Amino acid sequence: MATSSTPPTPNADSVPLHLTWGDVGVATQALAGQVTADGKPQTVVGIVRGGLIPAVWLAHHLGIRDVRTVEVTRTTEDVINATKTLLPIVRNPASLGSLAGLDVLLVDDIAGSGATLAHTVDLLRGLGPARVRTAILTVNRANWTQEAVPNLVIDYVASLNDTWIVFPWEGQHER
Repeated sequence: MATSSTPPTPNADSVPLHLTWGDVGVATQALAGQVTADGKPQTVVGIVRGGLIPAVWLAHHLGIRDVRTVEVTRTTEDVINATKTLLPIVRNPASLGSLAGLDVLLVDDIAGSGATLAHTVDLLRGLGPARVRTAILTVNRANWTQEAVPNLVIDYVASLNDTWIVFPWEGQHER
């Protein structure tokens, strides 16, 4: 996965980065190593849709059978630089069940502004887990709006990028 050491420069005309299954495998393995070094969680929660595949892969790498999902979205469509909703939209939070007292790892494929992740962390914390940690395959720093750098807000990050990312599960269409 590409990582840039220079500050991001938002550019609507930048070429998207198309990741391969191999890239995702390497990133997921790297995340598993980071998580393991910090203690194995009891439950993995994937943010629907993009976080499902990395959540399942991480669960396999970590030997965790308790995998749950929650749908939280901000983009209104599947296109590059898609319009965002003001606040993340949560659908079917009851699908999470009880998280009381559990060590939970929240997983998503990408963080842009960080709003979806932050909103979902707040949602999970309201369900009483002992601990909530976050893991992201990649951060698009061109969209990052928080004052703190991504590595200070997200517990485990496989890579940092400065452009739109197309994941292999999104098909070959241009987004």
